[in-house]
Amino acid sequence: MGTLGLAAVALIPIAVVALFLVGLRWPASRAMPLSWVAAAGLAWLVWGVSGTRIAAASVNGLVVAATLLYIIFGALFLLATLRESGALQVIRRGFVGITPDRRIQVILIAWLFGAFIEGSSGFGTPAAVAVPLLVGLGFPPFAAVVAGMLIQSTPVSFGSAGTPILVGVSTGLTGAPAVEAYAAGLGLMEWSEFLAFIGVRVAVLHAVAGTLVPLIVVATMTRFFGPNRSFREGLRVWKFALFAALAMTVPYLLTAWLLGPEFPALFGGLAGLGIVVVAARRGLFMPPPEERFDFPERSRWDADWSGTETLTESEGDASGSSAPRMGPVAAWAPYAVVGLLLLVTRLPALPLRDLLSGIVIRWPDIFGSDISASAAPLFLPGAVFIAASLFAVVLHRIPAAGLRRAFSSSLRSTGLASVALVFTVPMVQVFLNTGGGEGGLPSMPIALAEGAASLAGSAWPFLATFIGGLGAFVAGSNTVSNMMFSLFQFGVGERLGVDPGWIVALQAVGGAAGNMICVHNVVAASAVVGLLGREGAVIRRTLVPFVYYALVPGALGYAILAAGDSGIVNAGSIVIVAIAVLAVLWISRAQRG
Repeated sequence: MGTLGLAAVALIPIAVVALFLVGLRWPASRAMPLSWVAAAGLAWLVWGVSGTRIAAASVNGLVVAATLLYIIFGALFLLATLRESGALQVIRRGFVGITPDRRIQVILIAWLFGAFIEGSSGFGTPAAVAVPLLVGLGFPPFAAVVAGMLIQSTPVSFGSAGTPILVGVSTGLTGAPAVEAYAAGLGLMEWSEFLAFIGVRVAVLHAVAGTLVPLIVVATMTRFFGPNRSFREGLRVWKFALFAALAMTVPYLLTAWLLGPEFPALFGGLAGLGIVVVAARRGLFMPPPEERFDFPERSRWDADWSGTETLTESEGDASGSSAPRMGPVAAWAPYAVVGLLLLVTRLPALPLRDLLSGIVIRWPDIFGSDISASAAPLFLPGAVFIAASLFAVVLHRIPAAGLRRAFSSSLRSTGLASVALVFTVPMVQVFLNTGGGEGGLPSMPIALAEGAASLAGSAWPFLATFIGGLGAFVAGSNTVSNMMFSLFQFGVGERLGVDPGWIVALQAVGGAAGNMICVHNVVAASAVVGLLGREGAVIRRTLVPFVYYALVPGALGYAILAAGDSGIVNAGSIVIVAIAVLAVLWISRAQRG
């Protein structure tokens, strides 16, 4: 079977997801079992993978699914305890005190606070934190999930203190003689210096693409969830959206250059949040009060907008009071604990990281295969969420009855999410572990990438980001995507005779963008607000922004790599200019409207 034929066959499990989940709008709990059957069948019949290895990969997937469910439960438990105490109402009123405009609120919470949480933790945690906060403010759960997924882009490559670079890219490239020779040729004799060098390039690409992300988020909110279903209402806050973008991306880029890959998202999000909140309170770049945007009344919401965790503006605390008796500091304290614990347990310089990550539950060589499963329960974000929830119980004096309600509702919602995840993640693991079978074929992801490379030729920089996105779409992780494809991308760059470091950077950026459309990230975000069964609808809303986010860095990478031979006017620079012109025209039209 030729390269393209093998790539077409490897595409079948993903095509099943696209057809049933996105196209036919099946829930993940129905679509993903079919995808697992497709992946397992192809692994056995075409790739020659043994039934034992398929079973081992599936079991490993179940272990990974259990860790995701642990994170989901922790996020739900925190949400439920804050609802029981009335803290969510206080937080909601605090944001309304800054501005009642939903466009500004989504930028503050999803883009800036979400970037800080991503920098601290990764693992899809921003959606688990930001999405319920948005719902608590009165956002439709569907809108909150879409916003939470759209910001899974710019900060992701530096999430969890730089793990996608320091673990993903590093693991993918370590030990390759060509990579070591390339680094030595640049005068980068220390591996950490080489990773920092790649990280700066990744940050440059992200900073360019991320400039429009807040504007895309607000325009998506107003077009699909506003009373007038209009892009224009979102585009009218373009000044504030661009200001908020730069308030995050400029410190983000400087941090990558000065401090390395551990801190760009964390410091960028934190600096941006401080800058933008102060600016918003002073009215800087804010829309006029008479142009305030809000969602329709709840009675006018579409049927598929609501989830089981929707909170009404009139809700009080567990005792029935309409005005919770606590200040904003006490209400926000559990989230401050989340941020602090994520920070102190992720920084390499502090001992807690090694201590907690060293407590591991392992299942080595499952069923005699070379596939092993492991989990570090005290290091996972779920443990942080549970700790913050217990802190809230004590601080807010939640009675035993309220604690029982919070625990039981969280457990029930987590159980609903498990139906989709127990097939989604095992399918991913079977897909990834198809190398080394009796057929002597490369694994399915590599087969897909090789097929794309054979078609693209010199235009590969345009596709490199999409391959990274494909890896994250399947694996649910920028880190895993970088592990799979970094060396492959480096090799393609060498074969094309261009700087392979830029191709690896494009891979890392695409892997971040792929989190927008990753099935099990969508399942996890949806589970927190009881929106399960609508995963395909969420992906349909995030697919076009994903294409934008993969295309812009790809075009920029092409423009940089082709400049030496073709000059600054080339296909990449033309695409960049065209997108910039379209953005300006789009905004100008909204202003005239």
